[in-house]
Amino acid sequence: MGKKHVLTEDAKWGYLMVAPTIIGLIVLNVWPFIQTVILSFSTTHPFGYYELSGIGNYTQMFGNKEFWKATWNSIYFCILTVPIGIFLSLLTAVLLNAKVAGKTAYRAIYFLPMVVAPAAIAMVWKWIFNAEYGIINQIIGSKVNWLTNTSLVLPACAVVAIWSSIGYDAVLLLSGIQNISKSYYEAASLDGATKIQQFFLITLPMVSPTLFVVMIMRLMSSLKVYDLIYMMIDTANPAITSAQSLMYLYYREAFVAGNRGYASAIVVWTVALIGIVTAFQFWGQKKWVNYEV
Repeated sequence: MGKKHVLTEDAKWGYLMVAPTIIGLIVLNVWPFIQTVILSFSTTHPFGYYELSGIGNYTQMFGNKEFWKATWNSIYFCILTVPIGIFLSLLTAVLLNAKVAGKTAYRAIYFLPMVVAPAAIAMVWKWIFNAEYGIINQIIGSKVNWLTNTSLVLPACAVVAIWSSIGYDAVLLLSGIQNISKSYYEAASLDGATKIQQFFLITLPMVSPTLFVVMIMRLMSSLKVYDLIYMMIDTANPAITSAQSLMYLYYREAFVAGNRGYASAIVVWTVALIGIVTAFQFWGQKKWVNYEV
């Protein structure tokens, strides 16, 4: 007979401590996603009723040009926001780590957009991008329709997203930079390395694990962007098709059109897309992320 496994007192307390988190994860994340997958293969009716109908929702989705446009918009939004946002966040973190007066105040200022209500941010930036009296058009002396031009609407939203996320990402990267031992920089200085050489040979490799986490978070956030698009672009805006993301399309189908089965298929596709991008990142991180202490 096998030896019976008995939980120690510490193990029991450990399970008890993590139980609320595990239960919350199952109730608020796992079970709703299972329901979403089921609904994606169903035809929904009023009052929460639905019946399984096979892959009809997916056939309709993959044959819909609007869906593919929303998919490209989400990917394009990632291309616009992630590289520039991470570069500016890393630059900000390096500058905030320098020996300058009032560093604490600067860190608070950069982090401020993360604690401001998204609706307030959208209202301010809509005024900044306004074609008639916006401050940007006043500066450049030209009337540019930033939020109604099909070519400019998504880059304009990307600017807001980058501005909003720089502070949070910079704080995370700053914590990674501050964990780097100063002895590396002292040794590099004795060898005659410049500040730029120290950045590329010491700072960048050593902060790469934190940079990897920030990149995953930012890619996920960009692929499932919704609130920014919803608040910046009105439904009557002629450029809505050029700015509509997958999550915005999900909102329209689920809560405006009432087609929850089709909307659930969009969510499953978005999760699959995020999974593919994340898997690719984990595969690629072996080539540039340095976990050596």
